[in-house]
Amino acid sequence: MQKLLILILSLLVLIFVFVVDAENSVQQRGAVQQPSLRWYKGNTHTHTINSDGDSTPDEVVRWYREHGYNFLVLSDHNFLTKVDGLNSVHGAEEKFIVIPGEEVSDKFGDKQIHINGLNVERLVEPQGGKSVVEVIQRNVNEIRSARGVPHINHPNFGWAITADDLKKVENNKLFEIYNGHPLVNNLGGGDKPGLEEIWDAILSSGKLLYGIAVDDAHHFKDPWNRNASRPGQGWISVRAAQLSNSAILEAMEKGDFYASTGVELTDYQVNDKQITISIREVRTSKYRIQFIGNGGRVLKEEITNPAVYQFRGDEGYVRAKIIESNGKFAWTQPVMIRKR
Repeated sequence: MQKLLILILSLLVLIFVFVVDAENSVQQRGAVQQPSLRWYKGNTHTHTINSDGDSTPDEVVRWYREHGYNFLVLSDHNFLTKVDGLNSVHGAEEKFIVIPGEEVSDKFGDKQIHINGLNVERLVEPQGGKSVVEVIQRNVNEIRSARGVPHINHPNFGWAITADDLKKVENNKLFEIYNGHPLVNNLGGGDKPGLEEIWDAILSSGKLLYGIAVDDAHHFKDPWNRNASRPGQGWISVRAAQLSNSAILEAMEKGDFYASTGVELTDYQVNDKQITISIREVRTSKYRIQFIGNGGRVLKEEITNPAVYQFRGDEGYVRAKIIESNGKFAWTQPVMIRKR
């Protein structure tokens, strides 16, 4: 009887060890399979001779590839450029990809309404509508039906789209807070608010919208012309598991990116207590970091690197703007704060 009990106990111990080892093995495999996140620099708005640009798709892609970008969306007006051949020539695993896109260019009366469709599977025709909001919404819906990701372009171009319009649009998470074209009125003027003021008005209403910086480049052949719409003016840096169409766009729609006109971050972290921003400093520059909340109010200003903001619970939202001493900027995405 005693020998039988010893045998049973021994078997139980062996079973326990086996189960623990199996669980550890699963956890280890999961840890190995868990992808690490990387930053990828890209531009989601540019043009070629397929609409009103001055250069071929190959020339445009080559410029971005040679200037350190990781991804590019070709977004000609109402034209979908095929990118398979471009990726065959310029694409490289974890280094560079071309993502198909289109700038769906519509209007209401004299107001030009343009919405980018990123990674659309087919050409999206302008849908029209009986108001600015209806035109935007119908085109957003059509981009989604083409399995693409929409972002609303240059709201102040022709003063076409207001903050109240953008508040009413559904199923869209992205819009341009900076556009490199010289005629899009990023800063506003007269009685018209700038794009950051529009952004703060939208966020203060409780609607979450992420801000993109883009080139809207048309002119690659006369880079010395300051009145041209040139490349290299605005870009985004996306934190994703891999360099692929789906991973980049998924991260963008989650707000896991920052927008920039030249400031580069080494890291940007958010948890339930604070935001931490680390800047890749340039020796000849100095930096100020503004943490901005409800109504566009500056909650805190820092000159330290990294800069840290601890949530109070009454901010409504918190976003950060990094100001470089030579006129360059970066913007992090808003964190919506539930009132404690």
